[in-house]
Amino acid sequence: MNQKDWFSLESRPPLNCVRVSGIELKPGDRVRLRPRAGGDIFDIALDGKSAIIESIEQDYENQAHLAVTVDEDPGRDLGALRLPGHRFFFSPEEVEPIVEKNAKE
Repeated sequence: MNQKDWFSLESRPPLNCVRVSGIELKPGDRVRLRPRAGGDIFDIALDGKSAIIESIEQDYENQAHLAVTVDEDPGRDLGALRLPGHRFFFSPEEVEPIVEKNAKE
């Protein structure tokens, strides 16, 4: 990768939201993880867990990836600091939105 490639990647505007099942998701929203079949051991361990979207990243092929921190991870604050091991990446197709009920309902 040359300097021009790095610059074009860094100058790309961040994604503010993605649509999943007709629902707009953005950082701070809650999701349930549903990794695709055939993943790794982390996919198996995280399947069905609830998580919070920390950021929405975009790769070189313009594919969106949700960086999440898992609710029950005691080190999730490290994920919010973008430290390795506590932030996980999933495609929009691998999450289900968790719709919070309004307290008045």
